[in-house]
Amino acid sequence: MTQIMQQTDELYEPDRAARKRIQAWHALLDEQKLASTEAQLDTVNRFFNALLLFADDSLIWGEADYWATPVESLVNGSADCEDFAIGKYFSLLKLGIPGEQLRLTYVKSLKLDQAHMVLSFYPTPLSEPLILDNLVRKILPASRRSDLLPVYSFNSQGLWLPGKANNRRVGSSRKLPQWQELARKMRDEGFEMPLRTAQ
Repeated sequence: MTQIMQQTDELYEPDRAARKRIQAWHALLDEQKLASTEAQLDTVNRFFNALLLFADDSLIWGEADYWATPVESLVNGSADCEDFAIGKYFSLLKLGIPGEQLRLTYVKSLKLDQAHMVLSFYPTPLSEPLILDNLVRKILPASRRSDLLPVYSFNSQGLWLPGKANNRRVGSSRKLPQWQELARKMRDEGFEMPLRTAQ
C-alpha cells in the first residue's frame, strides 16, 4: 500500500482530509487481512457507506457517467453508486476474497425507478448472492432485496445476465469501456492485483 500512497500523492495531491480517509482505508486493509470473510464484508461495506457522501457524477466529475477508483473516491470524499460498489469490490479483492466470488451488479432500483449498482458476493458458485449496497446499509441475501431488479453483472472474469443459478455468462467485461478505463487508472495508481479481463 506504500506504493499506492506515493502514487496518490503524485497523481492527486490530496489535502489533509483526503489523506486521512486514504490512511483509514489502508489501516482497514491491514487490520482485516486475517479476519473472517463475513467480518471483511461487513467492515468494508460499513467503511465506504460511512466515509463517502453520495453525489451524482455530474456534480463530482462534471460527466454523466464516470467510474472512479477507490482512491479517487476517497480523495474526493464523495461517490455515486458505481463508485461505492467499485471501492468495496477492489478492497475485498485486496483482502484476498477470490474474484469469482464478487460481481459488480447493475440493477434497477424499483423504489427510485432508476439504474443503480451494487456489489454481489457469492459464497459458492451456485449460492444466492449477498448484496452490499450504499442505499440499504445491512448486507442482505438477494431474495430479501425485492426492490432491486438485476440487469447484468460483471467482474474481471466476465459478464453475466440474470438467469438460472446466476450462471449465464455471456462474454467478457472487455465489452465495458468504463471497466477498461478503470483498470488503467488503477494500474497507474500502483495496484498490483490482477485487473486483466477474460477474453
